[in-house]
Amino acid sequence: MERLPVQILIVVIGFIFIVATDAHAQLPFYTDDTDTTPKGKFHIEMFNEHDLLQSSAYPAKRQNTLVFTLDYGITDKLEFGINAPYLTFSNSRIVERRNPSGVGDTQFGLKYNFYAEHEGSRLPAMAVVFYFEAPTGNAKEQFGSGLNDYWLYGILQKSFTKKTKGRLNGGILFSGNDSTGLLGIESTRGQVYTGNGSLVHEFSGKLQLGAELFGAVTGNFKLQRGQLTTQIGGDYLLTKKLTLSFALLGGRFTASPRLGAHLGFAYDF
Repeated sequence: MERLPVQILIVVIGFIFIVATDAHAQLPFYTDDTDTTPKGKFHIEMFNEHDLLQSSAYPAKRQNTLVFTLDYGITDKLEFGINAPYLTFSNSRIVERRNPSGVGDTQFGLKYNFYAEHEGSRLPAMAVVFYFEAPTGNAKEQFGSGLNDYWLYGILQKSFTKKTKGRLNGGILFSGNDSTGLLGIESTRGQVYTGNGSLVHEFSGKLQLGAELFGAVTGNFKLQRGQLTTQIGGDYLLTKKLTLSFALLGGRFTASPRLGAHLGFAYDF
């Protein structure tokens, strides 16, 4: 099964170049934007993130996460999305299975953009998102949480200048946990509070760069079980149809990667 993601990657990239709208995604940042896919259109995102884990995850040392996302515009303001990761762990030699891999949990979500930003107004654009995550990953292998997860969060997006945008997300995971493989808050069935923000500046018609801070904490606010990750990266418009995203990230606490790198693509069709 370890050869599967490479084959899928080749097929999806080939498909992206064949099908025929400009691509402009929020990747590589976890902070969501208020934009929704236009009615009747599809949006594809695909990224790979390779992370060095915290020492508390030993004998696991690294995690590779390949994520596929497909969004569809139900209306111009309402979007349906589905995404699923393919996970590979790199373990210490003391473990029999050195590089196990498999499909993780699958997310189904709805995003509703209920207020658009207007020029001259101080109000930001606003949207709300609800996600349900089904336990499709093997919990015994740690590819999935084994739980049904329900997550609701809001989005604020404000243009400070014509080329600089700030975004804030805040939400509650009502049940389950926010783990993806060995990353994220695990071993909790209570509420998880999430918050993150990003600041992105457009340096040219093709290049955007920015920074992000993402955090999550359990309902009892035990910080050592929490997550705090910062990310620096951006995206580059390769063609009118295809955008490349890239980033470096690092974090604190058990639920965050020690160091990581992101490479991804986004396409609208």
